[in-house]
Amino acid sequence: MTMTTPRPTTPASPAGGTAPAVKAPAARRTEPRPAPSQGDDLWSVVSTTSVMVCLVAGWMVAQMLYLGGLAQDRAQDELYTEFRAELAAGTAPIGPVTEVGKPVATLSIPHIGVDQVVVEGTASGDLLDGPGHLRNTVLPGQEGTSAVFGRASTYGAPFARIGDLVDGDQINVTTAQGEVRFRVIGVRRAGDPLPQPRPDGAARLVLVSGEASGSRLPSLSPGQVVYVDAEADEAFQTPAGLPRVVPEPEQAMGTESGAVMPLLTLCLGLLLALTLGVIAARQRFSTALVWVVTTPVVIAVAWLTTDVVMRLLPNLM
Repeated sequence: MTMTTPRPTTPASPAGGTAPAVKAPAARRTEPRPAPSQGDDLWSVVSTTSVMVCLVAGWMVAQMLYLGGLAQDRAQDELYTEFRAELAAGTAPIGPVTEVGKPVATLSIPHIGVDQVVVEGTASGDLLDGPGHLRNTVLPGQEGTSAVFGRASTYGAPFARIGDLVDGDQINVTTAQGEVRFRVIGVRRAGDPLPQPRPDGAARLVLVSGEASGSRLPSLSPGQVVYVDAEADEAFQTPAGLPRVVPEPEQAMGTESGAVMPLLTLCLGLLLALTLGVIAARQRFSTALVWVVTTPVVIAVAWLTTDVVMRLLPNLM
């Protein structure tokens, strides 16, 4: 017996006709993402480079005039804690040779609101943390003439107003040997006469800074040096063995151009690598996401770069 398979029947439509066959939905076609054109690539390079330059330059100015002051305040707190501990332990330095960067004294000038820890050394990098003691002079309060340098407009600008001091103003200094009170005997600039010779047995203190102008931005390039001479009738003993000279970067308006060029080259290389990385990332991810992720890294490198650039600028700036 032969069995036959029944043929499927097509359902009839209500009108008595044959219903049309139901077709399966067609597969959705995915259009490939168009590759960026040459014009888009050029715009990405130009816009990224412009943003990076503006971001780094703006950060540098803000750090020099304002944010650097926060870093200087933090450094001062650490220096004060270190110096106070050394005073208590009797290990604070008294010269004649002290490690650069070590705290050697505290300096207070009530008339202009200065209260700072003085470090050893007067190069641009040393003065990022606070006023610095000129290494070929005696420590403040010792018999002889001591010089202390300070910045006029950047990184806290501790000596911005020393030109406002007048005769008789008080300057208080504390070192490992004790406390000394100086009185201002004059303020001078280039071309002004020097003060009278120091009396025997007295201590003289000279504060040195750039001449800050009335506005903040022009004072980034002070045109002259201002000196404040102060004197104390009594002085502590001076140890022998002071250096006769100091390197040029530690003199007034000195810069550290030769010593920091390799580090500056490294910082600029990092900024260039970040720029190229942002350009490449913008080809695959959204612009907003790329900048959110990379901006903190750019700021960190810009902060380091600014510290290096400060060493190339005059130490009294």
